[in-house]
Amino acid sequence: MIRVAFAVLASLLTTSALAAVKPCEELKTEIEAKIQAAGVPSYTLEIVPNSEVSDQNMVVGTCDGGTKKIIYQKNDQ
Repeated sequence: MIRVAFAVLASLLTTSALAAVKPCEELKTEIEAKIQAAGVPSYTLEIVPNSEVSDQNMVVGTCDGGTKKIIYQKNDQ
């Protein structure tokens, strides 16, 4: 019984750690690194409130506890 209780406690702690709120600037930096590694020459990342998102296909991240989104737009040259 103690093992079961320990397993449940461990899973609850792991779940709460995974659901931690990530700051927008930190997430934006991580996304920028991935885009640059893919060799995209010209793009725009913007942090906006949820209410300002007009196209869900542009959303590449959610931050600040789900209150803001990071949107991506590839700039044509």
